[in-house]
Amino acid sequence: MALKKVKGNIERMFDKNLTDLVRGIRNNKENEAKYISQCMEDIKQELRQDNLSVKSNAIAKLTYLQMLGYDISWAGFNIIEVMSSSKFTLKRIGYLAASQSFHCDSELLMLTTNMIRKELNSQNQYEAGLALTSLSCYISMDLARDLSNDILTLLSSTKPYIRKKAVLMMYKVFLKYPEALRPAFPKLKEKLEDPDPGVQSAAVNVVCELARKNPKNYLSLAPVFFKLMTTSTNNWMLIKIIKLFSHFTMVEPQLGRKLTLPLVNTVARLGKKLIEPLTNLIHSTSAMSLLYECINTVIAVLISISSGMPNHAASIQLCVQKLRILIEDSDQNLKYLGLLAMSKILKTHPKSVQAHKDLILQCLEDKDESIRLRALDLLYGMVSIVCHDVKCHILGSGDSAINVIISVQVSKKNLMEIVKKLMVHMDKAEGTIYRDELLSKIILICSQNNYQFITNFEWYVTVLVELAQMEFGSKQGHVIGAQLMDVCIRVQAIRPFAVCEMAQLLDVYSSTSQFTIMQEVLYAAAWLCGEFAAELKQPEQTLRSMLKYKSLPQHIESVFIHNVVKLLAHVMRGYELEGKYDEVVGLCDDISAKLHESLKSGELEVQERSSTSLVIVNIVKEEIGKVKRGDADKIMDCDDPVEKRDGDETVAADLLALFGGELNPVAPKAQKKVPLPEGLDLDAWINEPPEDSDSESDHEVMDNLFVKSDKLDYGRSERYQPEPTEEELRKSREARKYEQQNNPHYLKGSDGDKIINEGTNVDVIPVAEIDLSVPLKVAGQKRSDKYLNMNASRKKMKKKNKKKKHK
Repeated sequence: MALKKVKGNIERMFDKNLTDLVRGIRNNKENEAKYISQCMEDIKQELRQDNLSVKSNAIAKLTYLQMLGYDISWAGFNIIEVMSSSKFTLKRIGYLAASQSFHCDSELLMLTTNMIRKELNSQNQYEAGLALTSLSCYISMDLARDLSNDILTLLSSTKPYIRKKAVLMMYKVFLKYPEALRPAFPKLKEKLEDPDPGVQSAAVNVVCELARKNPKNYLSLAPVFFKLMTTSTNNWMLIKIIKLFSHFTMVEPQLGRKLTLPLVNTVARLGKKLIEPLTNLIHSTSAMSLLYECINTVIAVLISISSGMPNHAASIQLCVQKLRILIEDSDQNLKYLGLLAMSKILKTHPKSVQAHKDLILQCLEDKDESIRLRALDLLYGMVSIVCHDVKCHILGSGDSAINVIISVQVSKKNLMEIVKKLMVHMDKAEGTIYRDELLSKIILICSQNNYQFITNFEWYVTVLVELAQMEFGSKQGHVIGAQLMDVCIRVQAIRPFAVCEMAQLLDVYSSTSQFTIMQEVLYAAAWLCGEFAAELKQPEQTLRSMLKYKSLPQHIESVFIHNVVKLLAHVMRGYELEGKYDEVVGLCDDISAKLHESLKSGELEVQERSSTSLVIVNIVKEEIGKVKRGDADKIMDCDDPVEKRDGDETVAADLLALFGGELNPVAPKAQKKVPLPEGLDLDAWINEPPEDSDSESDHEVMDNLFVKSDKLDYGRSERYQPEPTEEELRKSREARKYEQQNNPHYLKGSDGDKIINEGTNVDVIPVAEIDLSVPLKVAGQKRSDKYLNMNASRKKMKKKNKKKKHK
């Protein structure tokens, strides 16, 4: 026997330990896989030996290999064998390997139940702690059910080391076996007042994690946590408790009506009691993380008790001042958190945040794009929530920044100046996301309240076109396109100018790269040029620009193809009246050549639009050929010149009829005013019901299948309303005009619109040439700036007139 032990010890002298394995892997980087496979074979040989020390050495090496990504699940039985060792040094290796390789679905866990229970009841606190630590990594529902009582017993241990680990382990047990929460709750509550600070912190952590999912069940612990918050000096535990109180304040109003009277009073007083200790912590603490959590909770508390505690301006002011310290800190994370908390205060106390606008504006120049975005959101919130005015001017002579001062109400006088400075800032800004956000904020400021502050829509269309031509890969093209279409459709007086701008956009797109213009804006440009083609000065040039479209998304290319046919009809009309049929045929050939290319597209919508438009163009060519031959016959048969064709008898007129009509808005209740046609019975069966019905209940079920029972007789009660008389129409028209005049959000037309609405001929209106003192184009200046200069000159004239009247 002694000889066998000596032989085993001699063999162990030549075994590779963990250090040798690590050294060998580093020395064999070129053939690492080959070396590890050789080591695996040696480890398997070691696991076959009876010596437990040799097996533990092999398990230690397998644990390291598992960290490198190798599978060691095949050694599960050997790991359990090492876990059951009587020596703590070997046992620790086994439990470490188990915590890394086992999981809650491992089939071998059923073999570990009694062994772990034995370790939990051990007199050695480190063995029990080792079992608890390892068990938390792979506990299953069966283990949680079987060992919950043993772990619960450890909560009453005399050793703080065991109590702390048992408290933390109970959280894992609750997740796998929720039924253990109710019997364990009293002891868990006792641990909140444990004399050992480690056990106390562990209990606070467990309760806070449980309350984060359902805070209502733990509201009764508010007095205990309040005591801990006012007596503890542990910053980490204070942060947990303050976060818990922020959850409590959210459920107080909902829970107060369901609780008993004493607890209701506690809940009602909780918010008011929290203000003083939180304010003291804000004043005294130097930990930024604790300061931020205190401010967050104060905001939540003040929102929840705002009706019962009106005089809380001092607390808000204190929070804002402390947040200024966070924003001024050099740490980018603290700066971001400070801006985030400022945005929360802005929703309820905008004036307090407005006092620190200079600091927020400085954040627009920060190198971090996320901080610039947060500052931009905060500035826009000041404009949109409080409806304050934004006066913009550039600080300094360099490329430093934009300074937005929020002082008075937004008005029609300074909107152009605001947008100009924001666009200058956007040209100098860096970061695509930040510039996209700034672009969207410019559009939101201009379009708020149905364009309430826009006095010159030509200026707004020019701004949108300039934004569309900014080359920075913006993803806001659909927003600009929607604004262009909305303004052009709703404001009739702006259509000629807007359509000309869209035609210029298409010319620029066809002559340069497609990436110089946002693609989504091309959707609006093509649609507007086709829908309002009568407003184009050179429709043929616009048509040829649209025919040069390149590879575009499906929905945009489809719009191009559809509106090419619209423009063809308008161009044809002029050529037909002048008898230029060859030009029409040539134009149709060019369109057909382009449509044949689109027929090869992989998009179904593009193929369908192309084939339909191609058929229409071929029909137009045939009809033009017939008309051309007919006119030629007339010239040969008659000496007189060909009479000028009527515009209504041309082929273009028939083509225009396909797109004729205007889509007007329809009221929701307009269908009720449509009279019921004679001979139509809405209550009659479309198809006769089947005769072989089982019972009346089946009819009732089928009748109520898609329509509620109380709405089944709507056809009998509301058939139709009679046609209104002339007197009723006149009264409704007057009421509508009165409502429009008193509605500040309604877009009122100009004098020219009134003339058009009264039915007079538009051609009779005299057109006067206006000599503008401002040049149309200035080198190095944007086109939208001329409207700003016009406003400035008008203001000067008004001031001079006021001075003359005063004298």
